[in-house]
Amino acid sequence: MTSKAFVAALALCGLSAAACGGAVNGATASSVRNDGPVSSATPQATHAASAATPAPAAGKSVPAEPLRGKVVVVDPGHNGLNYKYPSKINKQVDVLTQHKACDTTGTATDSGYSEAAFTWDVAQRLAKILKERGATVKLTRTSNSGVGPCITQRAAIGNKAKADAAISIHADGAPAAGHGFHVIMPKKIGGPVDPVVGKSRELGIDVRNSIKSVAGQPYSTYIGNKALDFRDDLGGLNLSTVPKVFVESGNMRNPGDAAEFRSPAFRQKLALALADGIQAYLN
Repeated sequence: MTSKAFVAALALCGLSAAACGGAVNGATASSVRNDGPVSSATPQATHAASAATPAPAAGKSVPAEPLRGKVVVVDPGHNGLNYKYPSKINKQVDVLTQHKACDTTGTATDSGYSEAAFTWDVAQRLAKILKERGATVKLTRTSNSGVGPCITQRAAIGNKAKADAAISIHADGAPAAGHGFHVIMPKKIGGPVDPVVGKSRELGIDVRNSIKSVAGQPYSTYIGNKALDFRDDLGGLNLSTVPKVFVESGNMRNPGDAAEFRSPAFRQKLALALADGIQAYLN
């Protein structure tokens, strides 16, 4: 099944996150990716309509569940109440190349739509699509009204599940002039991630290509090379023993990107793009 056929059949409706403050109750939105969660607001939502499965092309058979037997871990960055528990999220953890905060509050749009709410909404949509395609899906957090987990725990969840692929969903907080998405992949660090650096790169490229073609997002104008970036300071990657990437879906500080993030139709397209990218890698 092609991405275009799937998109044509997809009802772009459903989950809609409630607006919530990124700097609520004194929480300061950060422009630096630091691995962790975001600030407030639990998205109030209904599930997106299931996509109809198009008829297979003549002479070809399309598996009803092309991801059956595959395990995918979906990691929605941050958590809605992180800002209320600074002592917990600021606790230092070892990510092998340095020590970092257990988690962060994340960032937000200028209108107060938090990264945590955005990532939770997209993760819910993505999980639904992947499950419909037969995958076993595990989320690193179960709501947007809690704290954490720490970046070390997020990696451990994927490792324990022996995931075939893991993806961490984020949105950046860069200077407002920058826009577009990028995908972050791990580097070799002489640690547990080394054996899966190559596979993570393959996953990252497939996801990058799908976001560009399906969601229509432009490559980042402020970081990376053709929307690809490699880092050795993110605990969620450094500690992963399974293929894993981070997706910075765009810049929450850029008015154009921020407007798209607030759109349920865009969040559904992004979830579909992520699912198609993961499927391209796994198949």
